Amino acid sequence: MAFTAQDVKNLREMTGVGMMDCKKALTAADGDMDKAVEWLREKGLAAAQKKASRIAAEGMAYAAVIDGVGVVVEVNAETDFVGKNEKFVDFVKGVAATIVANKPADLEALMACKYNGTDRTVKEQQQEMVLVIGENINVRRFTFFTEGVSVPYIHAGGKIAVIVNLEVEGDIDATEVGKDVAMQIAALNPRFWDKSQVTEDVLEEEKKIMMAQMANDPKMASKPDAVKEKIVTGKLNKFYSENCLLQQEFVKDGDFTVEKYIASAAKSLGGKITFKDAVRFEKGEGIEKKQENFAEEIASMIK
Repeated sequence: MAFTAQDVKNLREMTGVGMMDCKKALTAADGDMDKAVEWLREKGLAAAQKKASRIAAEGMAYAAVIDGVGVVVEVNAETDFVGKNEKFVDFVKGVAATIVANKPADLEALMACKYNGTDRTVKEQQQEMVLVIGENINVRRFTFFTEGVSVPYIHAGGKIAVIVNLEVEGDIDATEVGKDVAMQIAALNPRFWDKSQVTEDVLEEEKKIMMAQMANDPKMASKPDAVKEKIVTGKLNKFYSENCLLQQEFVKDGDFTVEKYIASAAKSLGGKITFKDAVRFEKGEGIEKKQENFAEEIASMIK
């Protein structure tokens, strides 16, 4: 019995399996849909479905500038080993290229885009990768910058990826400055970019903690309130220098803050550089990883 392209599409939607495997299944089943589903299950569909429920907290964070667009993306896999797999890395780079080409509004829109250089959607290509590599794979998040000058930085082969977005005035190359700032962000992971972003509720919480610490310190508790307020102001300046990127001490040269380093470097280059924004992705952050007990796992296998 013959089958149509619509049959292939219907089977793919029913099973979540890639297009090529659906074609093979329908061919083997002579176009019978039920037999095709059974064929896919026999070939490991159940295993693929099981993989999709497994925790994927490894993988790769990736940043690049493609056709002038800065992009950063995180794609997860189950093991660090797969995160270094050439096919997996190529898939991640293809996702980044797809983002730049289509500029999707969100993750759902991205998954519906045609994957770079193919007729398959990103979702279909992801499903193909699950079958090919044998682990759960998941495109998790992305961001891109279309304006200004973007500079990417990837740390430890994809453990951390940073994209820094700058406004550059004058005919100068801001790549080195951007990379230095990106490395600082990767290393110190500041809570804020600038002290102007620190909200009143954060400041009040910090003041509350500082006042409580002084109240519990016998040497400080008896000091006048005016003195305590002055001490709190000084500590808040330290809070800014520890938590706000532009006010942080520049790691490469402690004589500068990051803000002053950018200004000084730009002046030396004969132009002006303004930090606009940045994104830092660390693979697996916020994902609750399953704690494996390998002794118990091996024991269960030999029972």
